[in-house]
Amino acid sequence: MRMHLLSGGRLRMRARGYYPRAERGETFDLPVSCALFKHAQGNALFDTGCHPDAATRAAERWGETHAGYSAPIFRPEEAVVSQLHHAGLAAGDVDLVICSHLHYDHCGCNAFFPKATLVCQAREIEHAREPGAEVLGFLPGEWDLGGPVRAIEGQYDVFGDGRLTLLPMPGHTPGMMVAHAVLDQDGAFVLASDAIPVAACLTERYSPRNSWDAELFVASVDEMARLQADGATVLFGHDDAQWAGVRKGADFYA
Repeated sequence: MRMHLLSGGRLRMRARGYYPRAERGETFDLPVSCALFKHAQGNALFDTGCHPDAATRAAERWGETHAGYSAPIFRPEEAVVSQLHHAGLAAGDVDLVICSHLHYDHCGCNAFFPKATLVCQAREIEHAREPGAEVLGFLPGEWDLGGPVRAIEGQYDVFGDGRLTLLPMPGHTPGMMVAHAVLDQDGAFVLASDAIPVAACLTERYSPRNSWDAELFVASVDEMARLQADGATVLFGHDDAQWAGVRKGADFYA
């Protein structure tokens, strides 16, 4: 199995949302990361990042509040649908779209994969459909598109061979999950997405301000720390320093 890390866009946000000791008014730039897994049984895309339209029409796509909270600073071609060629694929080659959770900056390109099966925790789908969910960043136009859905509960082995396992890690949202990938040459990885958005949340064991449940968030971090202690590399969802140093695009992990 190969893993290609791909751009899902880039945002500018207030730093105190993720870094409690940041100065008031300070901002920071953060990547939105996606991962394409090429397996003998099919191709799975973990998170689809931001829709390319958000790069030029964020307020129209997300609403003014969300566009102001997480301001896009990327070009349309930096959305994941335009990055798949680095893995030698087109959108029609993707069999599974795995959503770590259903916030607009993580499932924005779902619309480009209408034949792919959407894999998501059932609890996350239920939460995203609750009244008032749009205010919290669950935008139906980004994910609820009428295609095939595989609503899972708990741990899920994607290909049935232990190579790619989805693990529930609630805290950021009720149905938040991460991907645990095992590669022959490069070892194990935990794709944390917003379960651990930046490295400081792991090293200092704290919950960002945008967490649904702070206690569950920290408990999930502890669980991932145990996977790290067992040798897994944790890939954070929005850590710019880490993103600058990982292999991306055609330069895959295997």
